[in-house]
Order: sequence, then C-alpha cells, then structure tokens
Amino acid sequence: MSALREVTVMFPVCVHTWSPALRCCFRGFAASDLPVIQLPRRTQQYLERRQQERPGPVHAPRAGRLLISSRRRELNQFSGETRGRWETPALVSRGWKHRLASGDYFTITRQQEQRLEPEDTFRSLCLDPRVVSALETQDITAPTWIQRQCIPGLLQGRNMLCASETGSGKTLLYVLPIVHRLLSPDSEGSPDPRSLILVPSRELGQQVTSVAKSLCARLGLTVRFVGGGSGRRAMEQPFRCEALDILVATPGALTKALKRDLVTLSALHFVVLDEADTLFDDTFCELIEGILMRTQIASRASDLQGLDRKAQLAVIGATFPQGVAKILNKVTDLGSIDTIKSKRLHFVMPHVQQMFKKLKGSEKLSELMELLKKRAEESANTAVLVFCNNASTVNWLGYLLDNHGIKHARLHGQMPGDRRSGIFEAFQKGQGDVLVCTDIVSRGLDSLRVGTVVNYDFPPTLEDYLHRAGRVGRIGSESKGTVVSFVTHKWDVELVQKIETAARKRSSLPGMESRIRDPVSSSDLIKEQKE
Repeated sequence: MSALREVTVMFPVCVHTWSPALRCCFRGFAASDLPVIQLPRRTQQYLERRQQERPGPVHAPRAGRLLISSRRRELNQFSGETRGRWETPALVSRGWKHRLASGDYFTITRQQEQRLEPEDTFRSLCLDPRVVSALETQDITAPTWIQRQCIPGLLQGRNMLCASETGSGKTLLYVLPIVHRLLSPDSEGSPDPRSLILVPSRELGQQVTSVAKSLCARLGLTVRFVGGGSGRRAMEQPFRCEALDILVATPGALTKALKRDLVTLSALHFVVLDEADTLFDDTFCELIEGILMRTQIASRASDLQGLDRKAQLAVIGATFPQGVAKILNKVTDLGSIDTIKSKRLHFVMPHVQQMFKKLKGSEKLSELMELLKKRAEESANTAVLVFCNNASTVNWLGYLLDNHGIKHARLHGQMPGDRRSGIFEAFQKGQGDVLVCTDIVSRGLDSLRVGTVVNYDFPPTLEDYLHRAGRVGRIGSESKGTVVSFVTHKWDVELVQKIETAARKRSSLPGMESRIRDPVSSSDLIKEQKE
C-alpha cells in the first residue's frame, strides 16, 4: 500500500469511476492520502471524449402506446414523448451502415384508424342530384376531407391544384365535378372529347375509366380509354363513337392520336392531370407540355361560358415536383389556380404499421418466403404487393417463387401491352394473392384487397416510399395495413434514417416541403429563369 502512495501525481482519478473492489481497498483513507495514477496525455483525451459521448439523462416515458418499437428497448419511443424541432433523436437505424447491424429492426406502430368524418354527405356539396343518386347506389355517401375542400371550388369553375396523401379519394374528387358539368343544360354532346383525364400508366387509366363508367352508366354519358402498347386499330376504336364525353388517356397514346388527326381538343370543358408528380417528371414532361399547348385553359370562371368557352384545369397528386409552375405558366394565369393541400401531406401515415429490417442481400429471399407463408396462414382474405426496383428483379423473384410453389402474378413496364392488360384488374378481383411488381403499381391504383406491402428492394426516393406505402390502409379497405421494408444498402439506410427521424418528431419528410406551394406569378418565374 505504501508503494502506491509514492506514485507521481499528475492527473487525479475520480473515485466513483473505480471498481467496487478497488474502492474497498482504499476505504478509510483521507482524500490527501489516496494515490493518483499518472496517465499519458493521449489516454486522458480519450477518457474526456468518452465522458462527453455518454448519453444524457433518460427521458421518463409518458403515458401512451409505443410509437417506435425496436429490439433495443432503450430506443423505444412512446406516443406521449415529444422531440424538439432542433433536437437530434436517438435512432435505431443510426449504425445500420455497419455490416454487424444485420438482423436489427424497428417498427413505426399504428397510432390511429383510417376513418371518414360522417357529419357531411355529398348532398351538402351542391352536386347534381343524379350524380349523388349514382353514388348512393354504390354505398358512397360521405366525402373525405380533401373532397369537401376541393369539390365546391371545382363546381364554381376555379382551376385547382389539389395535393393529398395517398388513399384519400382523389379520383372521385375530380370525376364528380366533371360528370356534374357534363349534365348541365348548356353542355352539348360532341364527337370530340368534352373532358380529358391524363394518367401516367395503362393500369391507372383502366381504373379511372372503371370508376367513371360506374357513375355514367345510368346518366347517358360515354367514357373511353386510350393507352399505349396497342395497335393502330385499338387506338382508333375509342374515337369512332358519335359522342365522346370523357376521354381517359396516357400521354404517349394521346400524342400519337393527335399526330394522326384521330382527335382534336377544341371541345374540352375539363382537363385533369392525375398523379402530377409522375406526369411532370422527365419521362412525360415534354408530352404533357405539347398536349397542354393544344388546349385552351381558362383563366377565370367566365371563360367557361359561351361559344368560345375554355377548359377548366385540375392538377391532382400526392407529391409535386418543382417544375409544375413553369409548365402551367405557359397555358394559363398561375394566379387563377387555387392550391389546396392536406395537413398530413408528406407525413408518415399514422394509420399504417411500418416495419424496417436491416438485412444482407442474401437474406432477403428467405425473409420474404417466411413472410408470405405466415401471411397465407394468418390473413387468407388479404393480398400482398411485393415491390422491386426494376423489371429484371421482378422476373428473377418470380421464378424463385414458382420454384417454391407460391402462386403469384408479375407486372412491370417492360411487358408488352397485350400481356399487361388486365393483370392488375384480375388481382383486384381476387384472382391471386401475391403480385410482384415495380413502381408502375404504386401510383394511384386502388388496392382495397392489399393488406401487406413488402419493399423487397427499398425505394430509391422518399416520394416512392410514400406512394408504395399508400397501397394499404386506403379508405374502404377492410385490412388495417402493414408495410415491411428490407434495408440492404448504405443509401437505403440514409432514407430510413430520414423516415425514422420524421416519425419520431412527427414532422413531414425532409426535402419535400418545397415541392408543393402556392403558384408564383409570371414575373417571379422570369426572375427565377434569369438567375
């Protein structure tokens, strides 16, 4: 013991950091008698850094259910806990870029149920009684929030940009005002389309056509669809009718029809751009601009009347790119466009359970097989969507599912048009419980049968994640909905960290706040282009 007292004093060591056995040895010594240990400068700096990295005081959980559930209980978060705007929350996915993180997981739990607010009915929106009766025959009586906000403005003749989360009823939002307008006494039939609905895919076009036909069947209005991937005869067929009230079209097919003089857009009362975030991306942007330049878009309600009437414009979507205003500015006055967006736009859906699993690439297939077999045993009445990032993965995964005896269907954009036709419609009708697909299925398609979405490949953007997750938990769906995402690559982890942070802070996903805003003036656009 005396030898210890002769050690040179440089850096005192705190007694509370000693082991219990060591503290017992020096019990009874005065503070001045305790030995000190000489430490190298580098070791002292290391200890100081470790002291700074120690976590702060643990927040006592408040009442409520779990918001974030994970394997590491200290990283769980209850719904009653709050995080400040500038606070950096502790993340389960923080260390997921390391190879040893494989097998970790966390779940954003379901916090509320998806439900309508039944205090209003469609009769209160001043729709034509015949339209309301057609809805009631399909047991549709209560409008959603975005429908209550947008339909009155559309009926008044205002151009509108509507942004709402997936599954909120945006198709009826614009179909109902169109049918209402076509039934008005001053609207006469025409061999050219009186309303145009542009959609990005054949599958969405067929779905919108089905919804419109179900309303128009008893009202004497005609609905036609023209999509790509078909021959010349199939393209000419929709334009051979004596009166064409509603034309649903993909941009490529309509552009071909316009070039062949099969149709003109001079008689339009209404133009709708559905799933605008896709229509205004690099794939369709030039086609959309060319189509809009052939139309006459109204700038005020008075332009909708008379012999020289112009068309009313509705732009619909769940997310919006920044280039929307620049294109619309070429065809109408941006000041005439009203912008209405949901308060929950770009938020992680609170009524859908979302699980994230960190896996190696070689582990994804076995994890998927286990999930599909478990779902088949527990949820026989619900279907599963399995998303891949490209067509080759869809085909490869399909072959493996065949080898394991799992019945499924495949759908991707590289399929010929005649093969694609009817695949999703058959899936909707229950002719199969597993659909392996690309993001062609994630935009706008109604999927009430789907109870589980599996991101076999994690989506490349946050917008794609929101659209994929929106295939479950839709209004009218019997299943509450679950999303399971396999996280493999480092760039996947970066997106997951943004999603987890937004869920913990209950904020919108980062980088998307500026994608939807009020229309800017022409002078602002000119100034922006000069800069």
